[in-house]
Amino acid sequence: MCMRRRAFMAALGSVAVWPVVARAQKPYRIGLLNAGGTSPMVDVLLTALGELGYVDGKTAVIERRCAEGKVERLHDLATGLVNLPVDIIITIGTPAAFAAKQATTTIPIVFAGNSDPVGVGLVASLARPGGNATGNSLMSPDLSAKRLEILKTAAPQISRIAILWDSSNPGMAARVRETEIAADQAHVLLRTVGPRTLDELEGAFSELAKLRPDALLVTTEPFTRLHQGRILDFANSNRLPAMYEDATFVEAGGLMSYGPDYRTLFRRAALLVDKILKGAKPGDIPIEQPTTFNLVVNLKTANSIGLDLAAGGTGHRLSRQRFARRLRRPTGRLSSGPRRTILGRRTQRCDRIPLV
Repeated sequence: MCMRRRAFMAALGSVAVWPVVARAQKPYRIGLLNAGGTSPMVDVLLTALGELGYVDGKTAVIERRCAEGKVERLHDLATGLVNLPVDIIITIGTPAAFAAKQATTTIPIVFAGNSDPVGVGLVASLARPGGNATGNSLMSPDLSAKRLEILKTAAPQISRIAILWDSSNPGMAARVRETEIAADQAHVLLRTVGPRTLDELEGAFSELAKLRPDALLVTTEPFTRLHQGRILDFANSNRLPAMYEDATFVEAGGLMSYGPDYRTLFRRAALLVDKILKGAKPGDIPIEQPTTFNLVVNLKTANSIGLDLAAGGTGHRLSRQRFARRLRRPTGRLSSGPRRTILGRRTQRCDRIPLV
């Protein structure tokens, strides 16, 4: 009798764990909906997923869908992912997030580096997003005034600035409004240029060449990432001091950027995916916000466009050595304050030092 009871319990145990074993053996299908094209952040995201055990082609199937900057394609791409179906959708870019939200109310969605998910109406609140979506926020509108301030500190003679953005991206509208307010308060004339296609981008460059602004602000979004090389070439060839939002633009030759660490945000997005696939409800997971911001300056580009950053805001010239020493003064708060990175003339090694 005892032996029969043991056999029955063993059989019952095997039945109870079967669904778990079956799920573990079946790779998760993860949808990746990108409003743009190729981006280094996609590689960061996939690497982070792999480190968490979601290796494409082995323990997971990554279904990548890229709109290549053509927003009108996103609806069909999102619907296709839902029809497969996938277990979860990761979105890159606000238009992609909207497309995913419109395509499904049941499949979990993670926004990777969304501009302002509450402000544009993607989620109810930061603390409790609700529904089937969560992710992280770039806090971008809040940073617009700071970027303008840094740009004017680097080049105090600036009085006319242009901002280049994708006007088809609803996530950029709040950012532009905040920049307009900041420009008005700083008594700076601001011209907004919002191309949506490559042809319109070339037209925007022709318009800017005629306007001859003193400096340029460039938003970071799928469209500007897609045409990064052309944007950098225009700014640098016209010797325009340009402020970007993401360090990858500076690493590619741009002058400066100020904002959150995008690589960290995309790694954090992978953690949210892992948490949801392990059973957490996306609507109960708070939207994450960055706590550290980097100012990244490319001194080689500054020299090539004739901008003396050492003299900017100081009233006199400083040698490179004295400039570096001034930047390295301790502030007493090294863990939570903004960071500055200097890309030197002969090396691409980055020294992270306090912003003073």
